[in-house]
Amino acid sequence: MDDKIVAIYVIVSDFLVAIDHYEDSQCQMSDAEVMTTAIVAALFFAGNQESARSLLAEPRYIPTMLSKSRFNRRLHRVKDKFLSLFALLGEHWKDLNTDAIYAIDTFPVAVCDNYRIRRCRLYQGEAYRGLIASKRRYFYGLKIHLVVTKNGQPVEFFLTPGADSDVGCLDLFDFDIPSGSEVYADRIYNNYVLEDVLHEAGILFSPLRKKNLNRQWEPWQHHWIHLHRKMIETTGSLIERLLPKSIHAVTSVGFELKVSLFILAMSFNHVFKVAT
Repeated sequence: MDDKIVAIYVIVSDFLVAIDHYEDSQCQMSDAEVMTTAIVAALFFAGNQESARSLLAEPRYIPTMLSKSRFNRRLHRVKDKFLSLFALLGEHWKDLNTDAIYAIDTFPVAVCDNYRIRRCRLYQGEAYRGLIASKRRYFYGLKIHLVVTKNGQPVEFFLTPGADSDVGCLDLFDFDIPSGSEVYADRIYNNYVLEDVLHEAGILFSPLRKKNLNRQWEPWQHHWIHLHRKMIETTGSLIERLLPKSIHAVTSVGFELKVSLFILAMSFNHVFKVAT
C-alpha cells in the first residue's frame, strides 16, 4: 500500500504542476495531499475519508493533516481537478489502446435502500427511481455511463438520474476517441441515427441487435460484439468491489463527488497493473 500511496501523490502533484495550479503558500496541507487522501479513501477504504485521514496523518505521510471540516472544504474546492485528472489518465489509456476497441455501458449507484426512499434527503422525485433490467429490480439513485478500452480502462463517464433511459443518454457521450475506433454496446443502445453520425466521423458503433430490428449482424459479427461486451461487464464488477454497501454523503454534490472518486480510483488501479 505504501508504494501505491506514494505513486498516487507523485502523479497528482506532477499533474497540478503541469496545469499551473495556483496554491496559497500559507496552506499547511497542499492540494496534492488533499486529492491524494480522497483517492486513497476511495481505493483502499471504500470511500471512508476518516479512515484515510487517520492513516495518512502519520508523520511519514501527511503530519499536517487538516481537521474533518477543513478537509471537506478543501476537497470541494478542488473537485474539478479530479475530473481533469481522470481525463488526463483517459488520454493515456487511449494512447495505449492501439486496437482502438471500446465498449459502453451503464451501472446503477443507489443512494439508499428502496424502503428509505421517502426519507432520502439527497435526491427527491421519481426521476431518480431506475430499473436494473438484468435483475428485475428497482433502485433509487444515479446511473454511471461509462466508456472503457478493451482492457477495461475508463476513458469517459458521466452521471444521470436513475430513471433516465440508457439509449436516451447516448447523445451525452462525447465519443472523443480516434477515428477508426470500434465501440461495442448492449442491445439497449440501438440508435440508427447515432450510428450513421459516428460512421461519418470514422467510428464504428456496434450494439447487439434485438431480433425484431433492422440492420442485423452476421452470426460471426454478433459473436465478436458479444465477446468484447464481456470486458465492460468485468469493469462493472470492479466498480462494485470498490463501492461500499452505502455511500455516506451529506449533500448531493458530495455524493456525486464520491462516486466520481471511485471511478478515478478504478483508473488508478489500472495504472498499478500497467506498472507491474
